[in-house]
Amino acid sequence: MKELLPDFLQEKLFSQYGEEWYRKILTGYEEQRAVTLRVNTLKADGAYVTSCLEAAQISWRNVRWSREALIAEHVREDAIRALPVYDQGMIYLQSLSSMIPPVLLNPQKGECILDMAAAPGGKTTQMAALSNNHAQITACEKNKVRGERLKYNIEKQGASCVYLMLEDARKLDDFFSFDKILLDAPCSGSGTLKLGAQGLNQKITQELVSRSSKTQEELLKKALKLLKPGHEMIYSTCSILREENEDRVKRVLGRTAELVPISPDSLPDVPLLPVSLPGTVCVCPDSLYEGFFVAKIRKRQ
Repeated sequence: MKELLPDFLQEKLFSQYGEEWYRKILTGYEEQRAVTLRVNTLKADGAYVTSCLEAAQISWRNVRWSREALIAEHVREDAIRALPVYDQGMIYLQSLSSMIPPVLLNPQKGECILDMAAAPGGKTTQMAALSNNHAQITACEKNKVRGERLKYNIEKQGASCVYLMLEDARKLDDFFSFDKILLDAPCSGSGTLKLGAQGLNQKITQELVSRSSKTQEELLKKALKLLKPGHEMIYSTCSILREENEDRVKRVLGRTAELVPISPDSLPDVPLLPVSLPGTVCVCPDSLYEGFFVAKIRKRQ
């Protein structure tokens, strides 16, 4: 028998989105999500990677909003992990939704960038690749075990522009300042659930949502202290709950920060949920995408 969503989560989703969207979310939770990957342009180009996929008889297709993202069809992750291009760090298994924040942040040569909660390193190494290793990226991770995984991925992907700090980003000295910040905040993971999976009622609880919301707000406030005036940051979560997303962003907007609207046109084919804060985006879980929230924020001059 499939394990149902926790009662509190059913109530939250139904109340927030209404019956039609609630049903779409549940359908998304039931889908077997496709395997997606990112070409690591620090080590290979798309033509070489796709030729390797074809040689292994793995069919693939592109994603319109990212030149590096690929959808591998009719395979599971173990088939990708068995490829030499995976072992050599030329590709990185990564969900499509998690590739969106670095694309929207658009890291450039010479920029000083902070990744506030970096492990396991997918977005960190993606930013390094997008800047061709010419940005200066500080990757923070407070957990030692996760930090080791982050270090491994940075080295495997050849992200030589990344400096790893084993530190809680909330404790960084306010002396630091950054051109751009990526805050992919710890969250409940409500966008990534698999309906029928064991332990759902233990995995996601109201206590976890409340604790995550508190941490998110602390990290957001710290980010705005560290961000240079007039510069932009990305706030993202793999949650689809308003209290972890729009509500957190609204708390920091005002005299010190403003929202930079994200156009849905910049994310063609991405299934979007309705949001209570126009200019933010929330991805609806389906067969290709995890549920995911993204906001772009500018610190006022």
